[in-house]
Amino acid sequence: MLSTTRRQFLTGTAALAASTALTPAPFSPAWAAMGPNDKFDLVVKGGEVLDPSQNLKAARDIGIRFGAIEALEADIPAERALRLLDARGRTVTPGLIDLHAHVFPYGSAIGIPADELVPHQGTTTVVSAGDAGANNLAVFRRHIVAQTRTRMYAFVHIANMGLTGFPVPELFNINYAQVETAAKALAENQDMCLGVKVRMSENVIAAHGLEPLKRAIRACEIAGTGGKVMCHIGGVQTQAMMSEVLDKLRPGDILTHCYSGAPNNAGQGTNIVQEGRLLPAALAAKQRGVIFDVGHGGGSFDYTIAEAAIQQGAPPDTISSDIHVFSGNTPGMPFLTWVMSKFLNLGFSLEQIIAMATSNPAKTIGRQAKLGTLQVGAPADLTLLDVVEGPVSFVDTRNNTRQGRVHIKPAQTVAGGVPFGRPFNSPFAVR
Repeated sequence: MLSTTRRQFLTGTAALAASTALTPAPFSPAWAAMGPNDKFDLVVKGGEVLDPSQNLKAARDIGIRFGAIEALEADIPAERALRLLDARGRTVTPGLIDLHAHVFPYGSAIGIPADELVPHQGTTTVVSAGDAGANNLAVFRRHIVAQTRTRMYAFVHIANMGLTGFPVPELFNINYAQVETAAKALAENQDMCLGVKVRMSENVIAAHGLEPLKRAIRACEIAGTGGKVMCHIGGVQTQAMMSEVLDKLRPGDILTHCYSGAPNNAGQGTNIVQEGRLLPAALAAKQRGVIFDVGHGGGSFDYTIAEAAIQQGAPPDTISSDIHVFSGNTPGMPFLTWVMSKFLNLGFSLEQIIAMATSNPAKTIGRQAKLGTLQVGAPADLTLLDVVEGPVSFVDTRNNTRQGRVHIKPAQTVAGGVPFGRPFNSPFAVR
């Protein structure tokens, strides 16, 4: 459906709807078709729509009503809109999804309020990468998620206090990794929680070997929700251990910081590329469906690792920021759109880059029917981007620099049909 309205969408699916009357609708809106005199709450007009979920790249206007995409048309007359958002000269994408962020302010030393990130990276959905464990997940849910406009999901940390103790490592004492407690938290919060996070670098787990990862996997299995493990790497204890970590990961599990060049405590390079070669275990993990996630951060992205891995068969599946109060102040500037720009200049197309921050992470977290798409009926989450041509310089987290020819930056964001900034809604929002 590259050019359609929800009325046409509903007409085409009427028979199916009749035969499945007891089945909940796949999207949240009331399914009430617009009348000829009804107006859209908001029309995003004049932009170049790039939606990898629909293989769509074309000039389109987007009509939004009741918080959902109501129409995607070549031209929606301005008089049909209660409010207009001018997108001329800009690329309009599904709302960007950051698969790895730290957004539990006041719950640890590193969290940033998710809504404060919107002007800097255009995100409409963020995933908290283990900020909270079982002991403080309820605080995150009730006092952070509930008061944040940005959509939020989370991985439960295998350590019961999450990252509250930062900078003290959470798993020097393995007794904090409580399998049953983490499984219970995941099962009781499966609407929001996606799985279990574990950090496997030596400076976090000391000499506990594979035990933290084993416990994270076991917690997902006990919970029975189909939860995934998000496994942080970067300077694991030995070179051989990296292959052992990779061999443990299941299809759908997430290898975050996949291009980290951080050394272990002895100064050895123990990540997925060793001595210039991609580990066979890394290629095997990639081939069986382990998700390779960038997770740039302040110390976890090395151009030399990324370039070798990509060339040898392990490109990224998802691009994420690992943004937090420390990484956000580093020269690598790991705001999501800046990290996307780095990969845009590594030879990936704009369509591929947008997919890695929209439809791919939506699929990874099992929300592809609603998020990471601009299809009619989906929640109206959109990001407006400026694609800026001209010389640009990038630096990774190991002081390697690369020169580029283009970068992207966020210009405007709409979450649930409500823009961040003008034009303002009245009432401001109802959700």
